[in-house]
Amino acid sequence: MAVQRKLGRPTDQRRAMLRNLVTSFLKHGKIETTEARAKETRRIAEKMITLAKAGDLHSRRQVLSFVTEEDVVTNLFDNVAPKYAERNGGYTRMYKVGPRRGDAAETVILELV
Repeated sequence: MAVQRKLGRPTDQRRAMLRNLVTSFLKHGKIETTEARAKETRRIAEKMITLAKAGDLHSRRQVLSFVTEEDVVTNLFDNVAPKYAERNGGYTRMYKVGPRRGDAAETVILELV
């Protein structure tokens, strides 16, 4: 059973934060955030790309139920998913940047491969 990180937030806030992070990540192809948030974002984003590779209507509706912007979903299905057609997972990469100024949280850059 997969254990989800709580990230110090109630369920509704955590879900909203992850939806926004995944949407931004798929929109820009790269985000900078803390390591724990990036690991959770990576899990969900890779599932969205895998769904987009199927390319059918049911998959599109499943992705639309999580990603908040329709143009991001269109880009995901038209441009991003075909790029990873031959790849079986591992669509993202993380680079450690260093501690964040202020609270010294470990930050990373999460990007599409």
